[in-house]
Amino acid sequence: MHEKDDEVPTTTVVAITANSLQPVSLSPVDGRSSYDGHDGDSSLEPNDERLNGGDGKDVKVHQIPLWLFNSTPDEFVETIKKSDAPIHVKYLQTMVECLSLLNKIAAASALICQRLRPTVHGIITSRIKAHSEFINSSVDKATRTGATSLHLMKGQLESYQLSKQKRQNGISLAGNLLAVSPVSPVMAPTGKAQAAAKELLNSILDSVVRIFGNHIVIGELIESKSSPQIDTKILKSMSTDAYLDSKASHFSIGFSLTVLQSECQQLICEILRATPEAASADAAVQTARLASKAPTKEKSDGSEDGLTFAFRFTDATLSVPNKGVEFKRQGGWSTKGSNVSQEGYGSAAVLPEQGMYLAASVYRPVHQFTERLASMLPKRYSQLGNDGLLAFVENFVKDHLLPTMFVDYRKSVQAAISSPAAFRPRAHNHASYASSIEKGRPVLQGLLAIDYLAKEVLGWAQAIPKFAADLMKYVQTFLERTYERCRTSYMEAVLEKQSYMIIGRHDIDKLMRLDPASACLPNAFSQSNVRNNSSGAGSIDVESELSDLLLNLRPIRQENLIRDNHKIVLLASLSYSLEYVADSIERLVQVSPQNVESGKPSQTSSSPARDLALSANEYRKLAIDCLKVLRVEMQLETIFHLQEMTHREYLENQDAEEPDDFVISLTAQITCRDEEIAPFVSGVKRNYIFGGICGTAANASIKALADFKSINLFGVQQICRNSIALEQTLAAIPSIDSEAAQQKLEHVRTYYELLNMTSEALLTFVTEHEHLFTPSEYINLLKVQIPGREVPLDAQDRMKEILSQ
Repeated sequence: MHEKDDEVPTTTVVAITANSLQPVSLSPVDGRSSYDGHDGDSSLEPNDERLNGGDGKDVKVHQIPLWLFNSTPDEFVETIKKSDAPIHVKYLQTMVECLSLLNKIAAASALICQRLRPTVHGIITSRIKAHSEFINSSVDKATRTGATSLHLMKGQLESYQLSKQKRQNGISLAGNLLAVSPVSPVMAPTGKAQAAAKELLNSILDSVVRIFGNHIVIGELIESKSSPQIDTKILKSMSTDAYLDSKASHFSIGFSLTVLQSECQQLICEILRATPEAASADAAVQTARLASKAPTKEKSDGSEDGLTFAFRFTDATLSVPNKGVEFKRQGGWSTKGSNVSQEGYGSAAVLPEQGMYLAASVYRPVHQFTERLASMLPKRYSQLGNDGLLAFVENFVKDHLLPTMFVDYRKSVQAAISSPAAFRPRAHNHASYASSIEKGRPVLQGLLAIDYLAKEVLGWAQAIPKFAADLMKYVQTFLERTYERCRTSYMEAVLEKQSYMIIGRHDIDKLMRLDPASACLPNAFSQSNVRNNSSGAGSIDVESELSDLLLNLRPIRQENLIRDNHKIVLLASLSYSLEYVADSIERLVQVSPQNVESGKPSQTSSSPARDLALSANEYRKLAIDCLKVLRVEMQLETIFHLQEMTHREYLENQDAEEPDDFVISLTAQITCRDEEIAPFVSGVKRNYIFGGICGTAANASIKALADFKSINLFGVQQICRNSIALEQTLAAIPSIDSEAAQQKLEHVRTYYELLNMTSEALLTFVTEHEHLFTPSEYINLLKVQIPGREVPLDAQDRMKEILSQ
C-alpha cells in the first residue's frame, strides 16, 4: 500500500461495495467500481503447470493470491494460502489486514460510512443504465423474436390509452374487455410491464445481495480489529450526518443493511412513482422499530445514527446544500432553490408511467430478497431488522395500492353493469349457438366484463398472496353488486307474470326437481334428482302430475304471460351468462391462493374462497330460475292457446285440411321463440325450455274432451290434424327428442280415434288396454255425444266394472 500515513486508502469503499465480486484493477473513488468477473478468475490466481504440479491437470491446490505472491511469508499469508475461501473474500481479508497494519481501521470505517450510500446509488444507476442500453440495442431483435421490450411497451401503453378514448359500442369483444379494465394490457397482472419490472428489480436486488455479502465479510473483520477511537483528521472532512453515523459504531453490518435497504426502498419508490408523503405513519413506525433493535443513544439535536436509520422514501442521511434540498423530519422534502431536482435512478427510461400497480411485481422480489438477507446474516446479528424493506412494501400495498385498486375496479364494475349494452343480448338474429367466446358465445357483455375484471383482480391476488384475502373480498363485493343488477333485470322481465309466481310454489318446485328433464340443470337445483324415478312410468307420473297442476290454473290470461319476445331472449341469455360466470368463479376459487399469509389463523367459519363459492351458487340459482320460468312460460303458452278447444264445437261438415287457428298461432310462437333463443342457449337447455310443451299439449288435448258436449268424426279428424301440426313443429327443433314428441302426440290421436268405435268395440278395447288411459279419460269417451253413435245406458257402469277389475 502506497498511501500517505494520514490518508485512508480510497479504494476501500469501492472494493467492498462493488456488485461484481472480483477485482481486476482498482480506480480512485468516484462512485464507480472497476470490478468484473466472478470467483475463480485465473487472472487473479496463477494456475500454471508449475503450481499444479506440472501435470497440466486442473487440480485443486491452495495458492497465494496474486497480490500476495511476492510478499514476505508470515502468519497471515500462510492462513490465506490454506484458506478455502473464494478469491474475492481473500482479497477483502488482505485489504483489512493492510488497514490494520497501518492503524487505519477506524478511519476507513468512517470513510465507508460517508461514501457507502452514493457508491451504492451509482451502482444501481449504472445497472439500470446498462439495462436501458441493452433494450435500445435489442428493439429490432425483440420485434422479430417477440422478446420483451420496455420501449415497445411504452408505445403500446400510449396507443392503448389513445384507442381506449376512441372506442365505441360495437367494436370487437377483445376491445370491449380491454376498455373495461382500469389498467392497460401491459400493466395487467400478467402484462409485459409487470414481468419487465420484476426482472429489473430482481437484477438490482441480486447485485445488492452480493454487495451485502462483501459487507458481512468486511464488517466482521473490522469489528474484530477496530479501535475505539476515530482518526480526527478524517472526521473533520466528513459531513455532519456521516459523522453521527460513524460516531455510533463506525462501519458495521447493521449500518450496511440499513443503507442498502434504504437505497432499494428509494428505487422502489421511483418504480412505483411514489412521493415522499406516500409513506404511511405505520410504515415509518414499523421500520424505525425494526432498525432500533440495536442499542442506540438519543441525540439532543434530534439527529439519527446509522443503526437507527428509519426507512423513508428519500435519502435522509446526506444533505446536498449546493442543490438546495434538505429533508425535514416531519414534512418530507422541501426545496430552497428554483431549479432543484433530486437525482434518481433512471428507471423512468425503461418502465411505463402507471407505477402504482407495479407494486404487484415488486412484492415477490422483495420477499425473496428479505429471505436471502436473513439467511446471510451471522447468528449474532439475527436480531437486526432485516425485513424493513418488506414491511415498507407491505404497508404501501395495504395503505395505497389496495384502496386505489378497490376504487378503480369498483368504478369499472359500475361502468360495466350500468352500460346500455351491458344486458343487451349481443348475438345476431338467426345465428347458431357457439360455445366459444371468440366465435360469439352469447354471454351478456356486462357479465363478460365482470368475469374479466374478477379474473384480473384475482390475478393481483396471485402476485401478492399476503393480501389475497383482501382482494378476494373485493371480488366478492363486485360479484354481489353485479348479482343485484342481474336480479333487477330478471325481475323486470318476470314481474307479475304467472310463470314467475308458479315456480315459487312448493308443490310445483318439488315436482320440477323430480322431473327427469331437470337432469340437465346444475347440481344446485337437481341434486335431489330422479335416481329412483328413472323409469318411464315414474317419468310419466311426474310429468302428468305437474301438467295437471298447470291445467288447474285455467283460464290463463294473456296479460299474465310474457308476450315480449325480447324478454324471453333476455332470460335465456341471462341464464346462460349467469351460469358462465358461476363456472368461472368456481374455477378461480380452485386456483386461488390457498395459504393466505394472514399472520394468525382464521377463527371464523367463513373464508374468502368459501364466500366466492357461495356467490357462484347464488349466480347458478338465478340462472336456474331463468330456465324454470322459460319452461313454465312455454307450458302456459301452450295451455293458453289450447284452452280455446273448450270454447268451440267440433261438429265439422268437411274433412280438416288445416289445423285450428289457435294451433297455428301456437306453432308460430314456438318456432319464433326457438329461433330467437337458439343463439343464446345450448341444445340441452333448449330441450329443457321447449321439452315440456309436448306433454302439456297432449294432456290438455285429452283433458279437453271432458268439456265437449258433442263431436263428430270430422271434429275428430280436426283434432288429429292439430296434433300432427304441433308434432311437426316440435320435430323441427333439433334439440327436442322428436321420437318422444311423436309418441306423446300419437297418444292423443289414438285417444280421439277411439271415438270412431262403437260403444261395444270401445268396451272391448278397454278390456285389452285398461292401463293405456286413466279411468276418467275412458269414461269421458262414453260421455261425449257423437252423432250416429248409440251408447247403452249401462255402458258407463260396465266400463267402470272393467276398470275396477
